[in-house]
Amino acid sequence: MNDTVSGARCAALVGPFSSGKTTLMEALLFAAGAVHRKGKVTEGNTVGDDNPEARARQMSTEVSAATCEYLSDKWTLLDCPGSVEFVQDTYNALMVADVAITVCEPGVDKALALSPIFQFLETHDIPQILFINKMDATADQLDETIATLKEMSSRPLVSRQILILNGEAPSGYVDLISERAFIYKPGEASATTEIPDMLKTEEQTARQNLLESLADFDDQLLEQLLEDVVPETGAVYGTLTESFGLGQVTSVLVGSGEAQNGIVRLWKTLRHDTPGPEATAKRRGLNTKEAPTVRAFKSLHAAHAGKLTLARIWSGEVGEGDNLGGLRVGGLSHVMGAKQEKTSSAGVGEIVALGRMDEVQTGETLTKSKHEKIATDWPTLEPVYSQALVTEKREDEVRLTEALHKLIEEDSSYRLEQNAETHQLVLWGQGEMHLRVAAERLQNRYSISVKTQPSRVAYRETIRKPIKQHGRHKKQSGGHGQFGDVHLAITPKPRGSGFEFMNKIVGGAVPKQYISSVESGVKEYLHKGPLGFPVVDLSVCLFDGQYHAVDSSDQAFRSAAQLAMREGMPKCGPVLLEPICKVAINVPTEHTSKATKLVTGRRGQILGFEPHQARKGWDVLQAYLPQAEMHDLIIDLRSLSQGVGNYAFEFDHLAELTGKEADKVVEQQSVSEEG
Repeated sequence: MNDTVSGARCAALVGPFSSGKTTLMEALLFAAGAVHRKGKVTEGNTVGDDNPEARARQMSTEVSAATCEYLSDKWTLLDCPGSVEFVQDTYNALMVADVAITVCEPGVDKALALSPIFQFLETHDIPQILFINKMDATADQLDETIATLKEMSSRPLVSRQILILNGEAPSGYVDLISERAFIYKPGEASATTEIPDMLKTEEQTARQNLLESLADFDDQLLEQLLEDVVPETGAVYGTLTESFGLGQVTSVLVGSGEAQNGIVRLWKTLRHDTPGPEATAKRRGLNTKEAPTVRAFKSLHAAHAGKLTLARIWSGEVGEGDNLGGLRVGGLSHVMGAKQEKTSSAGVGEIVALGRMDEVQTGETLTKSKHEKIATDWPTLEPVYSQALVTEKREDEVRLTEALHKLIEEDSSYRLEQNAETHQLVLWGQGEMHLRVAAERLQNRYSISVKTQPSRVAYRETIRKPIKQHGRHKKQSGGHGQFGDVHLAITPKPRGSGFEFMNKIVGGAVPKQYISSVESGVKEYLHKGPLGFPVVDLSVCLFDGQYHAVDSSDQAFRSAAQLAMREGMPKCGPVLLEPICKVAINVPTEHTSKATKLVTGRRGQILGFEPHQARKGWDVLQAYLPQAEMHDLIIDLRSLSQGVGNYAFEFDHLAELTGKEADKVVEQQSVSEEG
């Protein structure tokens, strides 16, 4: 074991969808004796993927925690979602983990999907073990896979093993540091054996490559290599442990979670090389002088059990009933997938479920005296896909908003928008499946059935030419009548300059007390212009009018102004305006040309592209794109970039929309209003 470690440790299993993370966690738990029978994803009985949405899809949709011991060391394993649509939970888990086990299938195409994960781990200085999984049938693509991964990683990838083959199938491995060979035994521990003669040359070459990679971080080792001195095995282990813990190198292991191959080797690597919670807290910049210090990384809402907060203890000890940041710990449990095992106390490094800490949000830090809000370093994804939600039962509308806020507590990459202009309740997320899972959780947990609709675009309209318009409101109905008379000059203004009302009345043609009523009448009309949308970028000037000493009133002048606008605006050359967003698209360089075609095919304007500053082999494509063309942009972008492309956007300006596209929008608006 790493002699500098004290406290329980945490490993997060990350990797692309279908790489076998959940199966690998089962294998690790089985090897540790935490489960007596390995579950299978296909049978829905694994410790991870414990919610109905995950089991229905046979994929992780949120992080699952499992507490265990290996050789008397306490561990928590975090099985993280692999789909990019659920990666917020993955990032949250990594922010409290001591090490990431990055799981990859053999194959160049599979390896490319690891690029965003590598970038996140490197940005946040998280130590990484790269586990090439599913190495039980053939080793054909192993070398190509590792070569591809080396190109993507800014850290040296240090291969710890070479495979022993029986025909094409791996039957064991040679450990390059200890120079010992092992043969897999189904259902048993691997057996030691002699290094096959045919592998001795390959083993020496591979070991030399490993030593040279480590020598970049150890002057003494470098000196020994230059003098052809064989370094001691213990010294090599020491150098590897130190450089690994500092995030300077990535250890590469191979095996199979399904076949239970290489799992003990993985456990031993974790045990010897993974830094402890004290080092991780320091790396995260946490002040742990006050004990206890606890950081939340996941909220869970059960339909009847209330809220659970998954948190890691960075210092001190937490007991049930303790006070953290002014909040009482209502319950304390260790977690094993969907099961919680109550405990009276927990110590440094442990991950626990805190009960009834309703005010605590993901990313917040608690001590006995403080409740610090979400730290600036905590990653939060911006949404890229939206749908409007409508309850199937009207009586569920109030409950829907409350339930959605709970879902957002669980996954902060959701956003809720009550759009006052389109009159829609819009849920934003990371993709179509992300929102579909949200709808299923509403049904499964809260018995709220919702229908989804496309979210509407908030179009505007403006005018192209000026006119002068007279408006008179006159009505006699017995007693006092109603009289208001106005002359308005309606004039277009430059794009983005908004609305302006001017008063140029002279000689008291319209008394001062009615001027504000005229302005109110104009503004009320502007909520819906002749095309059916809010009107922007124009000025309206009141320059003449008449009044009646008895019959004139605020309402009469308000009505006269509305009449003048209603009759005059269609004569001003009304034109539709659509919102244009500035979009920054991130894609691997080999897919930049495809992304360019995707943008131009959606009426977009390319502004240029340049190499990504933080991702080697990636480009950032800048463009203007109509908001109406962005609804399913993320779906097509991921499709053309092997699932790794992403984008960020912000509203930039309004632009005129004419022709068939404009006619279609106006027609749809008219139909919507009639409906």
